[in-house]
Amino acid sequence: MSRKRKRYGIAVLALIVAAVSIGLLAPSDRSGLASVKAMSDFEAIVGKQDEASYGRYLERHASDERPDATIRIEGESFSHAAGGRFTVEQGYEGLDGTAVVTPETGSISWNVNVNKAGLYQIRIHYFPVEGKSSAIERQLTLGGELPFRGAEKLSLYRIWGNREEAVRRDDRGNDLRPRQVEKAAWQLEPLQDGEGYEDEPYRFHFKQGEQTLTLTAAREPMAIDYIELYQEQPLKTYAELKQEYAEKGLAEAKDRQLKIQAEHAVLKSSPTLYPLSDRSSPSVEPYDVSKIRVNAIGGLNWKLPGQWIEWEVDVPADGLYRIALKRKQDQLRGVYSTRSLTIDGEVPFKEMKEIAFPFDMDWRMQVLGAEEPYLFHLTAGKHRIRLTVSLGQMAPLLETIESSVLQLNEIYRKILVITSNTPDPYRDYQLEKRIPEMTEVFRKQADTIESVADYLEEMTGEVSDKVAVLHTMVRQLREMESEPETVARRLSSYKINVGGLGTWILTVREQPLSLDYLVVSSPDRKLPDAAATLLDKARHELGGFVASYTEDYDSIGNTGDSGRSITVWITTGRDQAQVLKSLIDDSFTPDTGISVKLRLVPPNILLPATLADEGPDVAMQIGEDLPVNYAMRAAAADLTQFADFEQVASRFRDSALTPYAFQDGFYALPEQQTFPMLFYRKDILGSLGLEPPKTWQDVYNLISVLQKSNMEFWLPIDSVNNNSTLVPNATFSMMLFQHGGEFYRDDDKRSGLDSDISMDAFKTWTKFYTNYKFPLLADFPNRFRTGEMPIGIADYTTYNSLTVMAPEIKGLWDFTMVPGSVQEDGSVSHEVASHTTGVMMLQNAKDKDASWSFMKWWTGKETQVAYGREMEGLMGEAARYPTANIAALEELPWPVKDYRNLESQWEWVRGIPQVPGGYFTGRHLDNAFRKVVNQAENPREALSDYLLYINDEIEIKRKEFNLPY
Repeated sequence: MSRKRKRYGIAVLALIVAAVSIGLLAPSDRSGLASVKAMSDFEAIVGKQDEASYGRYLERHASDERPDATIRIEGESFSHAAGGRFTVEQGYEGLDGTAVVTPETGSISWNVNVNKAGLYQIRIHYFPVEGKSSAIERQLTLGGELPFRGAEKLSLYRIWGNREEAVRRDDRGNDLRPRQVEKAAWQLEPLQDGEGYEDEPYRFHFKQGEQTLTLTAAREPMAIDYIELYQEQPLKTYAELKQEYAEKGLAEAKDRQLKIQAEHAVLKSSPTLYPLSDRSSPSVEPYDVSKIRVNAIGGLNWKLPGQWIEWEVDVPADGLYRIALKRKQDQLRGVYSTRSLTIDGEVPFKEMKEIAFPFDMDWRMQVLGAEEPYLFHLTAGKHRIRLTVSLGQMAPLLETIESSVLQLNEIYRKILVITSNTPDPYRDYQLEKRIPEMTEVFRKQADTIESVADYLEEMTGEVSDKVAVLHTMVRQLREMESEPETVARRLSSYKINVGGLGTWILTVREQPLSLDYLVVSSPDRKLPDAAATLLDKARHELGGFVASYTEDYDSIGNTGDSGRSITVWITTGRDQAQVLKSLIDDSFTPDTGISVKLRLVPPNILLPATLADEGPDVAMQIGEDLPVNYAMRAAAADLTQFADFEQVASRFRDSALTPYAFQDGFYALPEQQTFPMLFYRKDILGSLGLEPPKTWQDVYNLISVLQKSNMEFWLPIDSVNNNSTLVPNATFSMMLFQHGGEFYRDDDKRSGLDSDISMDAFKTWTKFYTNYKFPLLADFPNRFRTGEMPIGIADYTTYNSLTVMAPEIKGLWDFTMVPGSVQEDGSVSHEVASHTTGVMMLQNAKDKDASWSFMKWWTGKETQVAYGREMEGLMGEAARYPTANIAALEELPWPVKDYRNLESQWEWVRGIPQVPGGYFTGRHLDNAFRKVVNQAENPREALSDYLLYINDEIEIKRKEFNLPY
């Protein structure tokens, strides 16, 4: 009996295992993903809106009519143009008619006759003239006045696409990422909110009669055929459209299925939307277990409102079709990623304005319409399907939180005025009496933020980290409202939580989505399986493990020789290396016949490899201290040996070449050059009645006003985590140079910091910290966002970070030249020191002429512009390239006004020489500084003491390398 039971048990177990195995091996089908809950729209809750906001503008004109009329203004009929070269051209770029070509500077005006006053939307038929590869930006005014803040920066996109139709492969069988090129064409686009908060084009109030419409250029040229005042027509719902289908007798298509690979998109709004290689699953198409395959599009690059991707589909027969997407949204847990869909430029019905893609770690097939798929009427022939990033239901939530952040930061600054940023935890500042509105602000904002959190939970049906951030802020605000005496000691955590809200805005505003392919099919056809089986996954993981031993993942692109060949090492990142290799294969190798073996290596490997005679011919993107150190050891090649060196050197400012000079030779060419600029909050300085300081005396005057409000001025201080590689401080350097001082003297044999000029500069610098109590450590970009530090000096690349990371203060800040020192003749010197990275040829390079050809090509204007645009296209504005090439920087996509500010400061830039033993200068300058600040040492004595060490090290190194001392 027991034997029978045992057999029975084994049989049951076998059946269970078989059933489980079948379930695991079969791909999961979750095409019917949960759709967004039908909920009433959330109304944005904003505090007191300033008069310049779009919301207040609409309120003022709420009673205006919206005339159902179209008024066309021909581009060539402008009444006035100034500030640039405006030309009228017939048949421009295939246009059947006349257009006006407008430059990237100046303004152009038209007189508009309006028969009926009211709110009109505006669209422009334009052609993006070749420029700097960035979006076109214009400011619109009516009657000489800016209607609302959003009209200050209106963006019109360029069109991009793959350069080649077919994906190319390198000589190792890996797909090469297609280069993105502009596919310029005439476009008709409405003027709308670039931030994505408004899902309809802006509305502008026009009075009856004649008035002037003016467009002022901020960035990039464009041609204008015409401008139209019009009204968007309301969209039908799917239910209404379905009724029309029935009335027209439209039938469902039969036995049709078209699969469009997403990476084969025909057009995009940005060069960042290049095809991707996804190796997360063996189900993606095409797939290879070891080779790189371009098989998806979107991801983290396709995330900003307004970005779109367009595909072409050739429909074989008329009928009603469904549309499905194989997609992955693995970034936004607890929030939907949203897209809007158009077919041939039209939104088919209202529901396609907001298509929600829920979070899921795996690839899934999502049918538009979910359980009851939407049907789209498509005629036989070619159609264009476009998906555009939209904030959807997140827009009013984001607008609400952004308003809350501004109000909470405003109350924070009021508290700082009373408590400072280091309040006494044992003191009752009676803040509720001194700031009567404080507790009411806390209560209102707690209610507001809680309403956003509740809506999110209800909308998504889950509690995630996105909601937890909001609840944390709500909990603290409730406690601070009920116990106002604790506000001062909670100030630090309050600031952190408000900063968390700012990060929440950034995270939720981004709407990433990856696509593998689109399916347009008749309703009767079964959709492809999106997920991989367990067996496929096992093969994928095992194959990837084996490939890690057989594939060379360090070399980039083609590695074969074409006769002459050089080896180049790059130390930054794989994205940079791939862009560079693509440029090499596109232009350098075909033009010169020199093949390049590009390798991605760790930064610290160059020295041991060179000592072992295993180093490269050329090392790229190296610190400015390396070339002279290698030159002393006869390991770097002197570039002056080449006849055209002077011509190549003229591409750069002298300041960029200074760190690479040694004993009448130059041992590297500069790639990047950065220098300090003055950043300031226009809104806060304006409220305090202050202007950006032009001289250091202005700084002293400004400090007293700021400190009365417990705000601070930031001067850059480098971290001492790696004291051995410290460069001379930026503030000290600018004060030294502005008064005519030098870092070294006697042909670089001794330090020049023992001069009276240097001693005075050092004393002035340290007084900011001993007398004015400037902070030694601070996160300047974040404190600039909150307003604690409404002004400060920082590297100009901080501009890129603030542009991307601080959207809530967009338009509220600017940058300009650093404060200067008044000279004897009354002029003002704004000199600053710069820092660079360079490209160096090693002395043991086997083919120096080929290496020099590469260096000339790499630092040339065309290559630097192409690389800079590719990197910005790849990684966004935060990766804007700080090239050292004078002509190339002008061609990068800076707004005209900001580039002029940069150029003004660049003219004052000085380079710091690199000398034997010079690494002691920055190190001991910092040591002397901290001795004064922390130990109250006399500035002159502290610097003099450390000068002995600096001079001793310079002498030791010069003796070591048999140099005069």
